[in-house]
Amino acid sequence: MKNIDWSKLGFGYYKTDYNVRAYFKDGKWSDVEVSDKDTLEVNMAASGLHYGQQAFEGMKAFRGKDGQVRVFRWEENFKRLTNSSEGIMMAKVPEDLFKKMLFKVIELNKDYVPPRETEAALYIRPVLFGSGAQVGVKPSSEYTFAIFVMPVGPYFKEGFKPVNVQIVRDADRAAPLGTGTLKVGGNYAASLKSGERAHDEGYAAALYLDAKEKKYVDECGPANFFGIKDNTYVTPKSSSILPSITNKSLIQLAEDMGLKAERRPIPVEELETFEECGACGTAAVISPIGKIVDRQSGKEYVYSKDGNVGPTSQKLYDELRAIQYGDKPDPHGWVTIV
Repeated sequence: MKNIDWSKLGFGYYKTDYNVRAYFKDGKWSDVEVSDKDTLEVNMAASGLHYGQQAFEGMKAFRGKDGQVRVFRWEENFKRLTNSSEGIMMAKVPEDLFKKMLFKVIELNKDYVPPRETEAALYIRPVLFGSGAQVGVKPSSEYTFAIFVMPVGPYFKEGFKPVNVQIVRDADRAAPLGTGTLKVGGNYAASLKSGERAHDEGYAAALYLDAKEKKYVDECGPANFFGIKDNTYVTPKSSSILPSITNKSLIQLAEDMGLKAERRPIPVEELETFEECGACGTAAVISPIGKIVDRQSGKEYVYSKDGNVGPTSQKLYDELRAIQYGDKPDPHGWVTIV
């Protein structure tokens, strides 16, 4: 492994030795290209720059105590990228090409996969965008698909501890019939202003409500929301929420633990009935929520008075991490050894 102070890793860009690329042109994909450069040469008229034809994924690989490197649920990321491609009319990356590039880039940078005891991981970022030159508003005829990797520590500097979030009512990250279910950059761009304001006001993230009526819980920053009450795992059902692979996994684990699981609209008023709340996604896995504050009304929903993580959130987190690192059996076949 590389001589890196793994304990000081944050969640930020870190150049590794190699990345991989492939190009779609004249109706077909090129062979895989390996590069040690972390720049791409892009035409200034590329549709990805002008019309938002761009999608990406976030994945992780983990080194277990046995030294083996495991990739978590890569097939789900491939399916989601395909869905994003279809949603904004980009060329689809074939599954065999996606898999070949994914495992090649991990193998090439295997020395950057942190050791188990660090609680760090190798973050994997596939990105697809329209790279053909045009100025008319239409789908591109050329695309670039690249995957780069980097070692990362915790997404929030607090680590696995409760964070406070802020309900915002004067901003939307996605419309009900828009691109909220796709992992495209525009959804994240739409959340930047309110998200940065929340950070400036002392909160870890902005909690968005549905764009149509402002009655129901939507996304929590760049992550899915969940609540625990009455032995039930509850997460929002919405036409503007990105389907989180982590959330999907937590639903299964909750059921394995004997909890009921519900995916349904969550009225804002229901926030006061939850025993625990959290946000979940690839980057942070679970971010337990200590307090939610409504920016408009000042109303507070408190879930952790002592600064500790709730027992169900803790158990779900421990169980998922144990499977990802290979500490426990993988009953659902989620991990693939590189």
